[in-house]
Amino acid sequence: MREIVFDTETTGLSFVGGDRMVEIGCVELVNRVETGRTFHAYFHPERDMPAEAERVHGLSATFLSKHPVFAAGVAALLDFIGDAPLVAHNAGFDFSFLNGELERCGQAAVCRSRMVDTLAIARTRHPGAKHTLDGLCSRYGIDRSHRVLHGALLDAQLLAQVYVELMGGRQIGLGLVSEAAPIVVEQVAAAPVRARPLRVFSPHPAELAAHAAFLKKVKEPLWEVAASE
Repeated sequence: MREIVFDTETTGLSFVGGDRMVEIGCVELVNRVETGRTFHAYFHPERDMPAEAERVHGLSATFLSKHPVFAAGVAALLDFIGDAPLVAHNAGFDFSFLNGELERCGQAAVCRSRMVDTLAIARTRHPGAKHTLDGLCSRYGIDRSHRVLHGALLDAQLLAQVYVELMGGRQIGLGLVSEAAPIVVEQVAAAPVRARPLRVFSPHPAELAAHAAFLKKVKEPLWEVAASE
């Protein structure tokens, strides 16, 4: 099962209000295991960058002006995501910008039936808890110490780990036999056996005499019959 976990950075909160996508990061999962394949791109927004948005992701208009517009990179993006389900945190927001950009350059929108929202999953799994990406990383012990600013690829990589935990953690098997650790059987040496020395008990002369007297009393003993035959 192939899935794509993705995140976007934008100039603001509303595509229909004139905001644009400026960065996208995608992480490929197969059977809920990261394959190492990623997609990452910056886009020229063809507009200014509001100061409040720049404080979140650190992407200035000057930096983004050196990158292509979305339409120039859309073919590579669509080739990477293919027809896989798309996983995002508060996915409605990311889908609104992804589909807005796609439709703006004449491409078909991604069907929302492919949308997997980790925020909705987290609210179901952990009602009343913190459902931010930072909060979920803390819950599952995922290291985010290198996350100083929001970044689409970094956030997608963190979200991929969160998503796997939300879905029950990584399962052993699923056809990934080559990744399973070998089973090591520890050989335990048997404890040495300490044999006691043989004890010899010699009969007392009185015991021998008593035994001989007893045998004389036995009439037609079997051992004499066997000897005569």
